[in-house]
Amino acid sequence: MTTAPLCRATGLVKEFATGRRDALGRARTFRAVDDVSLEVSRGETLALVGESGSGKSTTARLVARLMDADAGSVEFEGEDVSALSGRALHDFRGSVQVIFQDPFSSLNPRHTVERIVTAPLVYQGRKIPGGARRFTRDLMDRVGLDPDFSTRLPSQFSGGQAQRIGIARALAVGPKLVICDEAVSALDVSVQAQVINLLRQLQSEEGFGYLFIAHDLAVVRQIATRVAVMSGGRIVETGERDQIFGDPRHEYTRELLAAVPRIDPEWDARRREAEERRRAAAAEAGAR
Repeated sequence: MTTAPLCRATGLVKEFATGRRDALGRARTFRAVDDVSLEVSRGETLALVGESGSGKSTTARLVARLMDADAGSVEFEGEDVSALSGRALHDFRGSVQVIFQDPFSSLNPRHTVERIVTAPLVYQGRKIPGGARRFTRDLMDRVGLDPDFSTRLPSQFSGGQAQRIGIARALAVGPKLVICDEAVSALDVSVQAQVINLLRQLQSEEGFGYLFIAHDLAVVRQIATRVAVMSGGRIVETGERDQIFGDPRHEYTRELLAAVPRIDPEWDARRREAEERRRAAAAEAGAR
């Protein structure tokens, strides 16, 4: 029996006004997301990749209901959440949390770590287990931060440490789906590796799914279970990580991979073999 996905988006469309009008005086629009469908299961990481402006972050916000789609639907645990409002939407947002790209712009600079981490529980109207201080210290320890720093402000942390605070805040309400919107792209390479290892460890412990938005394919290769490739607001290819990296089917995916600096000879060899098989098959088909 096939297990239903944790989250399923179907036919998502989102347009934005350009501020211009056509020859007939009608407002022009730009379609940032165009008929996008995707699924994320429990315990897996679906990486949504593509160049800047391809629609990745807008798709993430539609899935999280941080903005409303013009068309399409989002189901979470089998329930259509596209039209939720009031308390029902409130509860849904407790199950889906977002880790943003820039921790310093997403963390209130005037609030202590304790207040930042417990804010989602306060917003949800939930009791803070064991009290705010103990709860925060426990979470800080889980994400690799010194619990004694719970009274500090975000400006007193490095970028990697601040991102760990963002992760702790996301974990506070016990989410089932975590959306990482370029969550490591602003970090140094060494810090990226540490945060990625932390994300993988937490997923192993908690079993939640990740929708991992990224443009860095080297990062995606480390963390993804499956990969969906976006271009021009559409998903052009979806597949298992090894298939996407080893034998991409769409020309745009091949172009993305070709642009990545590589130092892995085995990966290059697999790519060349896959390309040779594709050319041989095309030549055979043309000869028939």
